[in-house]
Amino acid sequence: MKLTEAHSKQEHILYDAELIENPTTSYFEPESWRKRGALNGTAKGRGTTAFVHHAGQEYVLRHYRRGGLVARFVNDRYIWRGLAQTRAWREWHLLAELWKKKLPVPQPVAARVLRHGLFYRADILMCRIPESETLADSLMASVMAVSLWQKLGQTLGNFHAAGVFHADLNASNVLLDKLENFHLIDFDRGSLRRPQQHWQQANLLRLKRSLDKFADKAEKQQTGFYFSESDWQALLQGYEVNSLG
Repeated sequence: MKLTEAHSKQEHILYDAELIENPTTSYFEPESWRKRGALNGTAKGRGTTAFVHHAGQEYVLRHYRRGGLVARFVNDRYIWRGLAQTRAWREWHLLAELWKKKLPVPQPVAARVLRHGLFYRADILMCRIPESETLADSLMASVMAVSLWQKLGQTLGNFHAAGVFHADLNASNVLLDKLENFHLIDFDRGSLRRPQQHWQQANLLRLKRSLDKFADKAEKQQTGFYFSESDWQALLQGYEVNSLG
């Protein structure tokens, strides 16, 4: 990894020069990718995500947007408290640290912060995890084997043993690839902290609530979502193997 920064009066760009060369403003604008025929698709969540390709590589570009009631008023603007405290800068550096630890996360490529007086807007570019789908999408399609639930628990245990706090651990931020490996994505507001049972358990319960919510919605709509209490117990069995820190 070759950490590189480029700064102008309002725009600040951080990137790994071993992965990408001199990213400019256009690298963080989905419309620019579309005009070059390099936009593969988009997805809507709390943030706006674009899937793009460049020089034979597949990337994910995410624009930071606020959630909750505050989004009605400021949408994608955040209060400026210094570059090091911006969402994009912090997430990029956290991903870089986790990647060095060989934890299954997207490899960070570049980040961009645009300052506008007391506020800023931000974007992050990451390598796309190939041939993967969210845990939520996978469970809508079919039953997941007990061994995979245990493997998911082991993966989460590895993150927690390393002191990784995920601020929004839900079924849409867990990916399962074709080799049946799990990955965590979207580390906005995530952090490294001392392993402690109280926040680790709160993290797990957040995922449990997400799975229950998907299951309840599927039941009301009379669609499939294959998740049961026995699945959760299998996850906890796997988690206990690697969570002790």
